[in-house]
Amino acid sequence: MQKNTKTRKITLIALITALTVALSLNFIIPIPQTKGFVTLCEAGIYLAALLLGGPAGLAVGALSGGLIDLISGYPQWLFFSVVIHGLQGLVAGKIAFDRGNKLMIAGLTTASVLMVIGYGLAGWLLNGFGYGLASIPGNTLQNIFGIVIALPVYKALSRTNLVRPIAKY
Repeated sequence: MQKNTKTRKITLIALITALTVALSLNFIIPIPQTKGFVTLCEAGIYLAALLLGGPAGLAVGALSGGLIDLISGYPQWLFFSVVIHGLQGLVAGKIAFDRGNKLMIAGLTTASVLMVIGYGLAGWLLNGFGYGLASIPGNTLQNIFGIVIALPVYKALSRTNLVRPIAKY
């Protein structure tokens, strides 16, 4: 990989992470049943995974998930968010990016199921079974919303010269 290409890819990962954190902190939808919230985190994770692949999805997922929890006052979730959102981005990218557009929806769906189950288990561990169960609808909605936002943005950006030259690396 050329040095310039590597630098551009790292820069895009940093920009998508920063945008994901900023948008997520500005558009928080509270979920009363769990005292948690729904954000736009998935949109950024899925965008990075679709544009740049699994490792980029992992980086954006882990960094943005952890930073959102830390900044928004939920540090007890930091470890879980880093692991769950990181794996979510990795899985989405490995299936959707590495295997082509035919499996894009399958990759995003698999990553969404992984996230919902991961947060259900984390919620159960931290706050009991009822909490984990109550988190499923909100996390499902968050993933659907993330996919609905990420897909058209991906389609638009994938046609630009900003991303296309580095996507294959």
